[in-house]
Amino acid sequence: MDKNKNWEKAMTEKNTILFLTSQTISLFGSMLVQYAISWYIILKTQSGVMMTLSIICGFLPTFFLSPFAGIWADRYNRKLLIILSDSLIAISTLILQLVLLFAVSAIRALGSGIQIPAVGAFIPQFVPEEKLTKVNAINSTIQSMVTLAAPMLSGALLSITTIEVIFFIDVVTAAIAVLILLLFLHVPAHAKALEKQSTGYFKDMSKGIKYVKNHKFIKTIFIFCAIFFVLVAPLLFLTPLQVTRSFGDEVWRLTATENSFSIGMILGGIIMAYWGGFKNKLHTMVLSNFVIAICTFALGTVSIFWVYLFLMGLIGLVMPMFNTPFMVLLQQKVDPDFLGRVFGFLNMISSSIMPIAMLVYGPVADFIKIEWLLLGTGFLMVIQSLFMLKNKVLIEAGKPIGDNLEDLEK
Repeated sequence: MDKNKNWEKAMTEKNTILFLTSQTISLFGSMLVQYAISWYIILKTQSGVMMTLSIICGFLPTFFLSPFAGIWADRYNRKLLIILSDSLIAISTLILQLVLLFAVSAIRALGSGIQIPAVGAFIPQFVPEEKLTKVNAINSTIQSMVTLAAPMLSGALLSITTIEVIFFIDVVTAAIAVLILLLFLHVPAHAKALEKQSTGYFKDMSKGIKYVKNHKFIKTIFIFCAIFFVLVAPLLFLTPLQVTRSFGDEVWRLTATENSFSIGMILGGIIMAYWGGFKNKLHTMVLSNFVIAICTFALGTVSIFWVYLFLMGLIGLVMPMFNTPFMVLLQQKVDPDFLGRVFGFLNMISSSIMPIAMLVYGPVADFIKIEWLLLGTGFLMVIQSLFMLKNKVLIEAGKPIGDNLEDLEK
């Protein structure tokens, strides 16, 4: 019996290491390209409209594909879907030309639209429930480390070589990631992927929509997420433009801003891996939301660049304190048969709400100071944090398993 448990533990650890390694390698190449594209546009145009156009190209394809990608993640082998998405991103990069930056951003977004729901639904297949917080926190830390290294290397490469070289690196890293998944990661497909599919896509989509609609926790947290995405859009997308306008357009300033955020996220991921958060997961998420809100407001007031970097680092520090418990709650409380669709719907929300918000924020940022937008959205996020803390459905869902007073699916 002990031998079986030890073997299962060893296999879980092996699969976790292989999967996280493959995704880290793939993410590294993708981040190099993403920073190269974003910084190229920022430094060449310094335009809120052009930044908005880039964001729309990078998000809308994900929005349109996400509902189908969620169904695929529930129907088919999730590992193969991740391989397909990595390959699609690599192929789009391979055919890249500078005049097609926006078009390739859209193609890459299609790959991300497949990958995100598949990854979110795939992890619980080989990670025990009690280890989900630690694994998600470790994954967040690794991603943050990649995010730290990528802008430094991307900035360095942009100064000494052509943008095409950076794109080719993405092709190589994606190929390595795919080979790791194909040759070394052995995780059986989930039960539904082995069944013959007798229902149509739209019927499956309808079932997924009904499931979300009737699930109190998912419906409530998705509403709060949609509001948060509207309010956080200036922080996520306009701060690089703010840096170039208010502090200077040197590449090192953009690199320093990204690095401060990434270092904060690395530390936050490590803290979450060892601490795990408050007993009630919602309290950890509210703390994160509140600190992000205060820092966003503060970013609209500071005039010293080093203080600005400190605030970005603090935002990065608390970001895993929201993302990790949020991911774990979804993985724990969603029926495995609907997990892909739920992540797909979440992807739809994020990939539609923020670009729509940027249709307003981007052009407005060409007429008023970005600092004013940060002041307003930061204040509104403080109010949202208070509403989250008072919401009974979220408080109940955040309790440890076994402590819930009601069935949230009814």
